[in-house]
Amino acid sequence: MRLDDQRESDYVDDQRAGGARRGGGLGRLGIIGLIIAGGLSYFTGMDFSTAMRLVEGGQGLIQPAPAGTGNAPDARDPEKIFASKVLASTEDVWGAYFRQAGQQYQPPRLVLFRGGVDSACGYTQSAVGPFYCPGDNRLFIDLDFLTALQNKLGAQGDFARAYVIAHEVGHHIQNLLGTSGKVHAAQQKLGEAAANALSVKLELQADCYAGVWGHAAAQAGLLESGDLEEALQAASAVGDDSLMRGANQQVVPDAFTHGSSAERMHWFKRGMQAGDPQQCNTFQKG
Repeated sequence: MRLDDQRESDYVDDQRAGGARRGGGLGRLGIIGLIIAGGLSYFTGMDFSTAMRLVEGGQGLIQPAPAGTGNAPDARDPEKIFASKVLASTEDVWGAYFRQAGQQYQPPRLVLFRGGVDSACGYTQSAVGPFYCPGDNRLFIDLDFLTALQNKLGAQGDFARAYVIAHEVGHHIQNLLGTSGKVHAAQQKLGEAAANALSVKLELQADCYAGVWGHAAAQAGLLESGDLEEALQAASAVGDDSLMRGANQQVVPDAFTHGSSAERMHWFKRGMQAGDPQQCNTFQKG
């Protein structure tokens, strides 16, 4: 990506110097919680269901650092600068869309943390991956973990990292529009398979919204040759079927919570091609 001349966001909080802080339970909208379970199973031989319970219970293998430990991050850390510039780009893109609709966009804050973090959704470890908390309108990312995760699963490249941030911003858009609240309320009345199906639709819409941002980034000349392929590789890597196969588990569509690799690539590409959030209605039948 060509971000050298792009501004940095004013909505970034770097909490990495203080280490983890302990809090309550795990309420979250994570993009890649299943990746961790798949990675644990694939790289350690752990049973997939056991790995899922570890992730869901917040007992990941990456332990939070004690409060007050760790080196202070460099203010000009390239990874922080990259994330800040990507976030600023999403602010510009979604700010324009909201203005066109006669509304004012309320940007989310991006919190960079190490090991674990407290939020309005409770205490969360790095093991669940980047996540969005609707309770405080914040995105949470452990950059060290994200880099390691991409290296292990092959989702490399700057646009792949940008896709992850844009996906979480997509969850913020859903929160602002009331979509996520409606979905979560509906899930309380459904069985597991039906609730999972709604979760998939929510995640695929966030992928499509990430593609809408990607379309605008391309129009602004921020993308380079190969960037689209990087994002599609990331979308494919985090497909539920790919993770289950990588963990030597049977592919069970009723257990999907984020969508198959093909679905995730399809909806990201749809957003990229259309550049219109109105084309991201994953809840529409047919």
